[in-house]
Amino acid sequence: MHPAPSVIIFTTLSGLGFGLLVFLGLGMPSVTGWTAFWFFLIGYVLAVGGLLSSTFHLGHPERAWKAFSQWKTSWLSREGICAVAALIVMALYGAGLVFFQSQWAVLGWLGALLSLGTVFTTSMIYAQMKTVPRWHMPWTPAKFLTLSLAGGALLAGQVTLAIVLLILAGAITLATWIIGDGQFAKSGTDMQTATGLGAIGQVKAFEPPHTGTNYLLREFVHVVGRKHSQKLRIISGVLAFALPILLLLLPFSHAIAVLAIASHLAGVLTARWLFFAEAEHVVGLYYGKR
Repeated sequence: MHPAPSVIIFTTLSGLGFGLLVFLGLGMPSVTGWTAFWFFLIGYVLAVGGLLSSTFHLGHPERAWKAFSQWKTSWLSREGICAVAALIVMALYGAGLVFFQSQWAVLGWLGALLSLGTVFTTSMIYAQMKTVPRWHMPWTPAKFLTLSLAGGALLAGQVTLAIVLLILAGAITLATWIIGDGQFAKSGTDMQTATGLGAIGQVKAFEPPHTGTNYLLREFVHVVGRKHSQKLRIISGVLAFALPILLLLLPFSHAIAVLAIASHLAGVLTARWLFFAEAEHVVGLYYGKR
């Protein structure tokens, strides 16, 4: 699929922001006053900034509020509701820490659960799509959740936990790449099933259905070369997981922590680009692209 910058920024930044809010809700680190204020500010800038960036991919951003009404059937609607609820609850919890030096644990745990729920609902927007076999598997939510928690642990300064979560997130990301490569073939969808003509023989595209481009080709048909893909996977793995882990194993300093976070962010952005660029929508069969 076409890797739209707004969606890449959205999934990356909001995942990091809500990941940090999860740990703040659990009291990790246990901070109050101005220190708590700066931690919450970082979490909100990332989470809200990511959510706002997603609206730039909409044809009519002013109608985004209408998505909230479809919570019974739409994971996008559930994501919006979870996000707003998480931000409100965490704002109340943060106010207790910043202004009253009080840790209202119940609100913190509820806010952490809602923040994690927001990341899960985001992942399910993609995981529930049968038309994109590479996404339609349980590994997709696992990837989103572990990346969010690993990034959140990094931002929260939880060094030991961050190392463990980075290893887990790296392993799951690798699994999504390896397993995802075979998902399209495993789905059983091909030109024969897409056209319904398989009973009379092998089906081939005689010529394109139209001479120009269209919305489907722009949004759902994007082919990335295998060699290019492999290089980006290596870059992503090194930046998002290997380098941050090595840096965290060194004697702690704020400079090292900032470098580890910057490296992880760059790696996750690369992984997110691949997440969309490698996704093979079945509509590509109609255009002879798969």
